Amino acid sequence: METNPCNNPVNAGFKIPDRVSRNTKPEETIVNIAGVEVGGTEIVVIAGPCAVESREQLFETARAVKSGGARILRGGAFKPRSSPYNFQGLGEEGLKLLDIIRSETGLPVVTEVMDTRQVELVSGYADMLQVGSRNMQNYPLLKEVGMCRKPVLLKRGMMATIEEFLLAAEYILNQGNEQVILCERGIRTFETSTRNTLDLSAVPMLKRLSHLPVIVDPSHGTGLRWMVPAMAKAAVAVGADGLIMEVHYHPEEAICDGNQSLNISEFDQLMTDLKKIALAIGREIS
Repeated sequence: METNPCNNPVNAGFKIPDRVSRNTKPEETIVNIAGVEVGGTEIVVIAGPCAVESREQLFETARAVKSGGARILRGGAFKPRSSPYNFQGLGEEGLKLLDIIRSETGLPVVTEVMDTRQVELVSGYADMLQVGSRNMQNYPLLKEVGMCRKPVLLKRGMMATIEEFLLAAEYILNQGNEQVILCERGIRTFETSTRNTLDLSAVPMLKRLSHLPVIVDPSHGTGLRWMVPAMAKAAVAVGADGLIMEVHYHPEEAICDGNQSLNISEFDQLMTDLKKIALAIGREIS
């Protein structure tokens, strides 16, 4: 007699890919990014600007998020934009600035790679490679980052199911790279009041199905600065292993995503609040 897969407490009604499955590896995977571990007791906060715009903007913001408790610095050197006429990033100049501020602050760096031809270049500067939502199903890119052995932050595609998300991660693990972090960043629905619909139910589902760490991006998930703190707190409460948030020293002057970027004082207050929630659920934010 066949068992209905929907009745299996670990199966969501589809075949979970082998390498990402908790059935294959029951214990949690801990991803190490230059000494910072994601997937353990600590809830790791990744913060920084959407894009590297200038030396002053990056350095002032990086110093501030370091002081506020961020453990990893984010900043885009290459930016995928909906319009070809919008700011596309500083490219290698941005990578060099990230390298300099990493040396000063000690913060590991995560930045996005958009093309197989960029992997070698970006890997030379970044401590973790980000595959953005638009590239979640760019299979040649997934294979390439799987072969480079750098930790990978994989963002959920804007219209991807949980099954498709896990299959994308499987492409990376299938190349031998098990250092993968899954990131829920909101999906596109009929709702227009927010930039995306942040699917916090994905966090416990992914953690039940897979051994990989799961983090949440409340900045892209909402597109609204005032909503980021509430959704960040909720993400911690439902079990996220970390957060990735956009912070800018002057959001009103940001070239991109200023509307969803916290200013420094907002980030500091949020970090104070998050520590209380982490403590309440038996975890910590350093």
